[in-house]
Amino acid sequence: MPNTVPARPPGSPNRPLMDWDKLRVFHAVAEAGSFTHAGEVLNLSQSAVSRQIGALEESLKVPLFHRHARGLILTEQGELLYDTARDVVHKLAMAEAMLSESKDRPRGPLTVTTTVAFGSAWLTPRMREFLELYPEIDVTLLLDDAELDLGMREADVAIRMSPPRQADLIQRPLLTMQASVYASRDYVQKQGEPMRPEDLDHHRIVVYGDTSHLPVPHVNWLLEAGASPERPRRPALRVNNIYGIYRAVRSGVGVGALPAYMIPSDTPIVRVLPELSGPPVQAYFVYPEELRHSKRIAVLRDFLVRQIAESER
Repeated sequence: MPNTVPARPPGSPNRPLMDWDKLRVFHAVAEAGSFTHAGEVLNLSQSAVSRQIGALEESLKVPLFHRHARGLILTEQGELLYDTARDVVHKLAMAEAMLSESKDRPRGPLTVTTTVAFGSAWLTPRMREFLELYPEIDVTLLLDDAELDLGMREADVAIRMSPPRQADLIQRPLLTMQASVYASRDYVQKQGEPMRPEDLDHHRIVVYGDTSHLPVPHVNWLLEAGASPERPRRPALRVNNIYGIYRAVRSGVGVGALPAYMIPSDTPIVRVLPELSGPPVQAYFVYPEELRHSKRIAVLRDFLVRQIAESER
């Protein structure tokens, strides 16, 4: 059968598809907010970037940017095109990374996000061994108590302390944790040790302060443990991440609830009220459905499972 060019569907517009080079330049300009900054990213001159955008606007017969002295703002038509271009760029980046993985050695970029406390105290110290095992994986850790959008590829993998709220995400339970009550030895010597949960009414309590981005559910349970509903406890100090709570407790500010992984063996912190623990917190290993077959994600998941098993022995 002779090779033929497929005919256009009846009624389809008789014009060429959008030029990918121009679309790539448009995406860079929309991200950067100016021709100059986009040119630096693309290694093109400002005039070359401007010409590409002008040609794209001419071919589409619509303006894509409002131009003013402070930079560029997308028009309504530009916003529509940007949403599509961003999706295309993300999918191409994912495809490129997956194609770069050889059969035997996973390679390529891998962006992992988790909470500030878990990332700084537990995950980061274990990255040395992971990178020695997989030197061709380029790892970026984003430590943030807010949830990044995996669907928009703000990260490839998340370790989260609650089930993901986004759709189309694969989740695997990783480990269960509970916080306990700690104070510094210096604080206990000066202020005394609480013997019952009710005694916390007479102690300085350090709690998590940013209620818009809780790292774990019920993170401030210590304010309610043994407290009377008629006399709610007021914290002495609010800190917007759990690592900050650890530093405050260590320095003798007061009593705080901390997970065991935050407490090094040589710390001047002691556990008080040993019979009291916070609600169980389930950590999840989460990634998008479209990355199900990524070797980089598979080896990270297996590595973390082994690390957790070893730490629980």
